[in-house]
This record gives sequence, C-alpha cells and structure tokens, in this order.
Amino acid sequence: MTVRRLADKQPDSFEFTPENKAWCDAQIAKYPEGRQASAVIPLLWKAQAQHHYWLPKPAIEKVADMLGMSYIRVLEIATFYTMFNLEPVGRYFVQLCGTTPCMLRGAEDIKKVCESRIGAQRNVSSDGNFSWLEVECLGACCNAPMVQINDDYYEDLTPESFGKLLDDLAAGRPVRKGSQSGRKTSEPAGGLTALSSLYGSDGVSGPASHKE
Repeated sequence: MTVRRLADKQPDSFEFTPENKAWCDAQIAKYPEGRQASAVIPLLWKAQAQHHYWLPKPAIEKVADMLGMSYIRVLEIATFYTMFNLEPVGRYFVQLCGTTPCMLRGAEDIKKVCESRIGAQRNVSSDGNFSWLEVECLGACCNAPMVQINDDYYEDLTPESFGKLLDDLAAGRPVRKGSQSGRKTSEPAGGLTALSSLYGSDGVSGPASHKE
C-alpha cells in the first residue's frame, strides 16, 4: 500500500468560511451527544473542497478540534482514504480511470494526453489549471474511457474530445458533463434497441400503435 504523507509546504492556518461553518454545524447536529466524531469524513471533505481540493494539516487539526478528536485520529482517516488529496492539485483535478474496462476502451490514449498536456502524475501544470492521477474504477464502465474532474464525470472520451475538454476548461468555456459522444447516460451507442417493436421511437412513451 502506498504511504501517504502530508505536503511539505503547509499554510499557517485554516478557518471554515461562515457558510461552510454553518454547514459543518448542521452535520455535527445529526449525531447524538458523544458521537460527533461520526461527522469527521463530511467535515474533512468540506474542508478539502474549500481549500482548492486538497487537505492541509491546519484543516485536519481544525476538524479534530471541532469534533473533540485527537489530531492523530483525524490524520489517520485523512491519510487512509484516497478521496482526500494531501498535496496541492490543479484548479481542475483530473482522475483518470485505469481499470480494465477503461483500459480496453482506450484509457492509455487518454493517459498520453494527460502526460503531454499536463506532465507527470501529481504534477501541477505551470498555469495552475491542471493536475492528474490514475485511479481505480470510478464506476462508469459502460461509458469507458472516462475521467472525473473535480466533482463531475466526463465519459465516452477520445483523445480529441478529451483534448478539447481540457482546452475549454482552461479557457473558461462551458463544457458538457457526462458523455462526450452525445449519447444519453448509458444507453447503447447506436441508440435504443430493446423492445423497439413495443414502444415508441423515444423508447419511453408506450406502444407505438395502441388500440383500445
């Protein structure tokens, strides 16, 4: 198992914004007295989202103080779960699925785009826009190959569509989340086929020719 350590350079302090502090208080209030530690993962996640998608030591300690936990207990949680980034990431953090279905569908080609456009894994691009990491299955196998960028999935990628996606994100242009090939969710790439003789052309509206 890979050893996960905190980044060498750390901010001096961390404070939740008033809005995020209120959100944290609401999470803590869900648990009975003495069980506040159950909110540790949501609070760490909120701290990471506030701090440019990576979790610094002062944020870990702030969460520990809020929950009455020892620093080492919260550090154990932050270093165990790979959903927590312990070092700076780009404005757009690309997680590339490299598991078998995505690999068979062209993940290696997407990986080459990451290497040529961004650099090595964990490297933040010179403009601060991007960093990337190859991860295990992200659960969108039907739409392979795919990546997760910050909180959103981008699926059915080709090297060309992925390159354009990076261009659009860097330029601040709107992007389409989900499938980049135009299909809806995980329907067949060639369109719906099952029960086509029983249902209308949209596949949902009921029998195409129904008589009472």
